[in-house]
Amino acid sequence: MNLQPPSLRMTAGTVVSATCVVALLYFGREVLEPLALALILSLVLAPLVRSMTRVGLARMPAVLLSVALVATAVGGVGAVLFDQLVTITRDLPQYRAAIKTKVAKVRELVERPITRIEQELSAVAPVPAVEAARVRRGNLVVNPNQPLPVEVRTPRTMKDTLGRVINLVWGPIGEAGVVLILLVFILLEQGSLRDRLVRLAGQAEVSRTIRTLGDAAQGVSRFFFSQFIVNATFGVVIGLSLWLAGIPHAVLWGVLSGALRFVPYLGVLLAGAIIAVFVAAIDPGWSLAVTCMAIFLAFELVLANFIEPKVYGHSSGLSPLAVIVSALFWGALWGPVGLLLSTPLTLCLVVAGRHVRALAPITILLGDAPNMSDAERFHQRVLAGEADELTKDARAYVRRYSFARYCDHVLLPGLRMAVSDLGTGTIDKAQETRMRAVIANIAETVACASDGGARNRRKPVPLLDANIGAHLRQMREARFGRWQGSLDVPHGSIVLCAGLPSERDEFLTELLVRALREGDVDARSLVVGTPLERPEGSTPELVSTVFITYPRQDNFDAWRAAVAELRHDLPEALMVTVLLPYDEQLPKRALVEAYVDMILRSFEEGLAFVAPDRSAPAKTSAAPELVR
Repeated sequence: MNLQPPSLRMTAGTVVSATCVVALLYFGREVLEPLALALILSLVLAPLVRSMTRVGLARMPAVLLSVALVATAVGGVGAVLFDQLVTITRDLPQYRAAIKTKVAKVRELVERPITRIEQELSAVAPVPAVEAARVRRGNLVVNPNQPLPVEVRTPRTMKDTLGRVINLVWGPIGEAGVVLILLVFILLEQGSLRDRLVRLAGQAEVSRTIRTLGDAAQGVSRFFFSQFIVNATFGVVIGLSLWLAGIPHAVLWGVLSGALRFVPYLGVLLAGAIIAVFVAAIDPGWSLAVTCMAIFLAFELVLANFIEPKVYGHSSGLSPLAVIVSALFWGALWGPVGLLLSTPLTLCLVVAGRHVRALAPITILLGDAPNMSDAERFHQRVLAGEADELTKDARAYVRRYSFARYCDHVLLPGLRMAVSDLGTGTIDKAQETRMRAVIANIAETVACASDGGARNRRKPVPLLDANIGAHLRQMREARFGRWQGSLDVPHGSIVLCAGLPSERDEFLTELLVRALREGDVDARSLVVGTPLERPEGSTPELVSTVFITYPRQDNFDAWRAAVAELRHDLPEALMVTVLLPYDEQLPKRALVEAYVDMILRSFEEGLAFVAPDRSAPAKTSAAPELVR
């Protein structure tokens, strides 16, 4: 069960705590960086270790073999990259002429409009004589009367060069060794670490801690491992494509593309830009660079839109804005390492926030979707009057399920929340009017998708009044006629939806009519307890089933009289009512059972009951309950 989010009010204690955490992350990065890298790598390797233990290997051999495989692969890739970098450095003089030509062309294209603008501005506002006396030397604008600065450099010896290389390489190698050692011990003591964290959280939080660690060990590690496989495949395909296109050092560009793809959004753009610049530099024309960029972008689009959603879901669990913000935050704290780990670290925090109350605001702010149900989302949007968004969501929902299910799971529960707000006085008159208009629009435009050409014969109807149900019935009668359809139909083909003359009953009746008509049921509505004109040529045998709204405590006597009237007029019809779980102030079920033949629990059950041969009926959780 999801936690309720804590209050997001900024207090002095919250600000001080957040500042201390950020300061600890920044000043402790020398220790925290390798630890975070080892933890993320342990989540990446966890599926591989589990697979080895399932085939019979003990924990320690499985861990050592997994780490050895990864270290060998990384060392091999590093050796190949080093060789490629040495080769490209040696081959640079061959590309010097092409690079100079391309740079000159690009510079001319860029500087020409700037020079023209500068000339136009100079003609309007001439520069002073002192500024005109300045001369441009290279990229510096200097005064000829000032002496040029002179820098004296001592020649570098072989010892200095070797020392600089050792200092440059020793840092990454040492950090990689620390990460490797931490990774081995974290994987070996995974069970012990879990027990320690559970003990640290306390006995009262055992269940929540186990769920959090389970999500991290299963879902998050599976996502990281899948992302590693996808990015490695991307690098292999890009390298192979460039090799087939005759581009030198294709292995280097393939590895670079796969590695930079771990950096969210910007990594792919940077890899593409580097490849484009290199190809443009070695080719006299532009066709090869454009071809390589087309291949790169095409595969990236296919991978991002078709392959990734099938491999590890539609998203990483983070909103696109959260991915950018997390990259900026962790990049500012830890530099390139933080930029590389930004998505994994933030995703771990989002997963933890689903179970840890103190981290719940992170999940709400950075998660791919707010932690709310469809009904809660409907409630918020209907109060805001977002008719277009609600209609679009409702149509998408109905295309996937049915309008009956939409009423059961979204529309009616959401309205229950709005009615509660109305009772407490938190909804003003303007919001109430807007809410009624939005609900009527949804019921009219979404539920009538199966009416075919009948929608094109609409007649003018009065504006929405205080009774949404009466408004919907008037619109339907204006479209289908006084009796809501032809009376020349087979016996037992009409389903009658009846209710008392109240706003609640008429609204529920009209929703049920539209839910049944969407399922190709000839459903019509009736208001019981008001003088009615009986249609000419109608017979009781036309009606097979009567759905009457479930009574409330305050109108039970009137409801009972309405049921007796319907039984008298339609003696052969089956009398059914729907007990909605979110309705309030209802009489006991035993009192209602004495007057109806069947009690259903949702509109979906009602649709499945009267349309048993429907090609794709909505699934219900249980069978309807017969009363008599």
